[in-house]
Amino acid sequence: MSISRVGHGYDIHSLAPDRKLVLGGVEIPYKLGLAGHSDADVVLHAVIDAMLGAAALGDIGEMYPDTDPAYKNADSGKLLEKVYNKIKGCGYRVANLDVTIIAQKPRLSDYKDQMRQSIARLLGIDTADVNIKAKTNEGFDAVGQGKAIVCHAVVGLVR
Repeated sequence: MSISRVGHGYDIHSLAPDRKLVLGGVEIPYKLGLAGHSDADVVLHAVIDAMLGAAALGDIGEMYPDTDPAYKNADSGKLLEKVYNKIKGCGYRVANLDVTIIAQKPRLSDYKDQMRQSIARLLGIDTADVNIKAKTNEGFDAVGQGKAIVCHAVVGLVR
């Protein structure tokens, strides 16, 4: 009998000058990047939180605190791989992943497939099991004003 579990992840980072914009493990050319202790990849951070939530293993801040200098400018792809190895050690694997990125700018439609491929490669799953959606915030709040990017992720795990 297979057991399935679902987890939800969320992250937000402000946009800042002199930073690379990395989303889903893909560097996106843009005049601003995301501010944060690590590479601030909101997509991978939301995916990590969703996976940890589904496995009832806490959250990204507990596992990788932003007060720990070891994670300064950390590659979120490597953090995701470590989390997934922990989840696999608990007997789970990712069945599917659904991601919603909310950003007024830059336009992300040209990068969604690259992000799907990047995440699938990091998790060792088929790209058909990863979905990426990009939305705007229609001009509302800090995201709509182009000051931040938000991401929600939902993951299904099976044992």
